[in-house]
Amino acid sequence: MAPAGFDTIIERLIRFRDERDWEQFHTSRDLALALSIEAAELNELFLWKGSECADQDKLAQELADVLIFALLLAHKHGLNVEEIILQKIQQNEEKYPVAQSKGSNRKYTELGSADSHRDNKAAD
Repeated sequence: MAPAGFDTIIERLIRFRDERDWEQFHTSRDLALALSIEAAELNELFLWKGSECADQDKLAQELADVLIFALLLAHKHGLNVEEIILQKIQQNEEKYPVAQSKGSNRKYTELGSADSHRDNKAAD
């Protein structure tokens, strides 16, 4: 089966929501809260474990929940998901030039600092 694009996924989510008359519960505030709660559940999978030890099935379920609420929130505000993601990638490319950021975990505001040659990998 070919992967569905964002538009197809959003259409299916909207159909699912509308068949159940749930739009009334999908305020921006509630969608943002649900997104945050699902992200916390995603984080919980890694709590007190090695960074790569999460159960893959649970990871897929929680990640799907996060993505669903993010897509519903974007749709509610008329945002084109592909467009905003590509714009964000472009912004990040400008904030994090390869020559200054490769192999570094520094925030873009720290890339030009005097000690920018020191790598913060130990901070992970």
